[in-house]
Amino acid sequence: MTPKEQSAATREIAARAPIIPVLVIDDLAHARPLAEALVAGGLPALEVTLRTPCALDAIRAMAAVPGGIVGAGTLLTPEDVRAAKAAGARFGVSPGATPRLIAACAAEGLPLLPGAATATEVMVLFEQGYDMLKFFPAEAAGGAPALKAIGAPIPQVAFCPTGGVTPANAPGYLSLPNVVCAGGSWVAPRDRLAAGDWAGIEALARAAASLGR
Repeated sequence: MTPKEQSAATREIAARAPIIPVLVIDDLAHARPLAEALVAGGLPALEVTLRTPCALDAIRAMAAVPGGIVGAGTLLTPEDVRAAKAAGARFGVSPGATPRLIAACAAEGLPLLPGAATATEVMVLFEQGYDMLKFFPAEAAGGAPALKAIGAPIPQVAFCPTGGVTPANAPGYLSLPNVVCAGGSWVAPRDRLAAGDWAGIEALARAAASLGR
């Protein structure tokens, strides 16, 4: 799978809703009901970060939820890519990009949303064929004003800003012509997960799905 093909696939997934939930799952029992609540709320694309011992099993469980498109976040190594694909991930997200990571995604046929924070990083990835990127860490890297500035000389590249995105600042990102969607963790807060408040999470998802529209 070439970078252009990967970007086309990730852009299509990203365009399905204004927010991609960034999920940290500590309890495997939460995986399926969480996915069901988010999809019911209008957020079909789900990023499960590989930061917990049960993350890969969570991807397996969530991949079986009708209407969901589950991806693996925090891909750092080729081993991460292979494990994520084997678990059923349909796309991958990385905080940055390395030649080995890119090669692994190509070999596994896993669409990658690679991270970039500077104009040079954006140019390097665009030169390789990527035109759909993750802007990370969004707020620390200058927020919506920085992303708007990058878009002026490089309008060919679209972004999913992630890192510090909230319901308050998400509209500012989503209003930019070079932003397809944004990634946020607020739709699945730990307290609601612990309480099994799936109705509350569905309501948060529904509110997020209406942002920028």
